[in-house]
Amino acid sequence: MAVCSTHTFFRVFKEFSATIIDLFVRDLVTMTPEAIRIISQLRGEFYTLFSGQMGVPVNVTHEHSYVGKLSLASWVDTRKQLNYVCVYAYSAPDAFFPERPFILRISVNKGAGLLAAAKRGQAVRGQNLRWHFELTLMPDEILDFLPWVVHLVKAKDDNLNALLLEPPHPLDCYSTDIAAATSLMQDAWTCKAGQSEPLRALMQLS
Repeated sequence: MAVCSTHTFFRVFKEFSATIIDLFVRDLVTMTPEAIRIISQLRGEFYTLFSGQMGVPVNVTHEHSYVGKLSLASWVDTRKQLNYVCVYAYSAPDAFFPERPFILRISVNKGAGLLAAAKRGQAVRGQNLRWHFELTLMPDEILDFLPWVVHLVKAKDDNLNALLLEPPHPLDCYSTDIAAATSLMQDAWTCKAGQSEPLRALMQLS
């Protein structure tokens, strides 16, 4: 039986803390009503379509905590391990900065400890820590990426690093072979999202 080392513990805790901040700080009540409406609608549509295309039971969880509303879709893979996907605002206009770019993020298995609610009533052998992936994109791109994300999840479940589907929108990668690069990477941005994020855009120009 594998024993969790101190190093592994702190790595997992760091990932968990970073994910908690990402999930909730950018989704606080200062977000403009229109941004809240858009992300709620897109998140709901994404989870519904994702559940229909996965081919396995998917549990969508909505819970309130002292820092905000936790919303994610979870499923059990062929190894009986729990996986999840979460859609949230990476950046959004709010009451103080109404011109802030509206950028979303799809996070798969990123962080640890987020699935306490999702585990209820499910027979699992822990959370899938073998892989995680984040895709940062614009609101008008998220539903186009749904089949691509489903294909990625299924390929990872089958332990395949084969070429992925061609992304529906260009990805901001440093490899000319986008499909091969994204099969191995853990973080990707669409070109449109990268150009909309001021700091990232400046880094690319430097």
